[in-house]
Amino acid sequence: MNKKLLFVIVDVVFLIVSFLLFAWLKPGTRAVILPQYIKPFVFFLLIWVSSSLVTKKYLPYKFRNKKEILDIILKANFASLAVVVLLIYTFKLFSVSRLMLFGTIFLSTFLEIFSAWIYNIVLTSPALEIENGNRLFPINTYDFKTRKKSIISKKKQNREGKKNITTELLQVIGHEYGNDVRDLINKYLEDAPGKIQIVSTTTRFNIESLPEKNYDFLINLHRINDIRWLNKFFETVNSKLFHDGIFIGKAETYSLRKQRILQKFLTPFNYFVYFFDFIFRRVFPKLPVCKRFYFAITKGRNRVLSRAETLGRLYSCGFEIIDEKFINNELYFVVIKKSAPLYPEAPTYGPLVRLKRVGKNGRLFYVYKMRTMHPYSEYLQEYVYHQNNLETGGKFKDDFRVNTLGKIMRKIWLDELPMILNVLRGDMKLVGVRPLSNHYFELYNEELKQKRIKYKPGLVPPFYVDLPETLDEIMDSEERYLNAYEKSPLKTDLKYFFLAWKNIIFKRARSK
Repeated sequence: MNKKLLFVIVDVVFLIVSFLLFAWLKPGTRAVILPQYIKPFVFFLLIWVSSSLVTKKYLPYKFRNKKEILDIILKANFASLAVVVLLIYTFKLFSVSRLMLFGTIFLSTFLEIFSAWIYNIVLTSPALEIENGNRLFPINTYDFKTRKKSIISKKKQNREGKKNITTELLQVIGHEYGNDVRDLINKYLEDAPGKIQIVSTTTRFNIESLPEKNYDFLINLHRINDIRWLNKFFETVNSKLFHDGIFIGKAETYSLRKQRILQKFLTPFNYFVYFFDFIFRRVFPKLPVCKRFYFAITKGRNRVLSRAETLGRLYSCGFEIIDEKFINNELYFVVIKKSAPLYPEAPTYGPLVRLKRVGKNGRLFYVYKMRTMHPYSEYLQEYVYHQNNLETGGKFKDDFRVNTLGKIMRKIWLDELPMILNVLRGDMKLVGVRPLSNHYFELYNEELKQKRIKYKPGLVPPFYVDLPETLDEIMDSEERYLNAYEKSPLKTDLKYFFLAWKNIIFKRARSK
């Protein structure tokens, strides 16, 4: 039997035994306790096993000591307890006795820790060593990092020697990661190999120790999802590359992660695992209250990243995308160093975001909006524009930066409600042209740009009156409004306000 499945079964048995024991300790309700609690217990069991799978609790033979075992069991079980308490006592999903709930969890946790410690002691016992000195569970002795270091350390004085090193490196990469990865890397190395550094690391220290501005190519073959301080890592990579130097890396995007989880486990159990994974790894890191708790538990490993966040972080750190490719359920990116890192002080990450917009007199100010895009999406405006251009209504076509909830919020304007704060602060007025980002503002002709910055932008734009479809039509619409506003400000704003709401209510006008 598969060892992982065996540990799941043992864990479920511990939970059932603990539940039955505390049911027996409640003599007044013993006759009805099982029928009443069967549904909540099955639901709790699914959450318990799901959190254990996500946190990799069922791999005790991979832990080195008792402290690691204690740490992973407590983290997994505490996460299960937190979700159950939230569902039971906040959403009133079930009515459950505190003795039954906490007693079952504490006893089951004790049994798990005790049995895992015993298993670990037996597993590491010298009695398990066989005659040739190998353990029952031998460790793979193939060290890819060591081999790469030995290859890179070879000093060659001529171009032919460099080609030999590159060929050997590519053979190792093909063996370890597949021919598609090898071919992608070779595509950028074959014409101008330059000075190359290849690593497979999650720590900035291994990059920091390299010479400054010394490489034409830097390749990291470990996925960036396991890097704790991701921007600092990218900034350090930036400092080691020459200008126009190339950095190649990979990530598992959230859509690929969802696909992997749903395929890995049987239906419908896979959806419970994915639900727990979504709450813990996608919701918790974005909530100020839960963010520290999340990073204290995970240390930044196995984080969930969207494609937009991955590329946006790279742009914020001075890189530009030159290639993307999905290989073996991972996103491989090829970027080129174009500037020093931007060192953003407060990148948008939470549910409420602040975005720089062009205001009156060309002054930049922050507008407040509900998040509808993935984190760091604001750095990708130019990239998305060149990739997809604009669609009807002046929005970016096929904008992968917008998340699922964001599409819903945009349809009902929930995302723009916080901009009322900008109206109250005096940065905007109720009716007026849209507040635009620098990149979008630069798409306008010079005459219209000068007219725009004479006045404050507005919450209700002329778009809802004229319903333009192309960028040229949007500019014509805004110019008509500004010309009218220049002659009669109050009359124009009242007229546009009521016409806009007429179209919104009766023509169901929407900003796409």
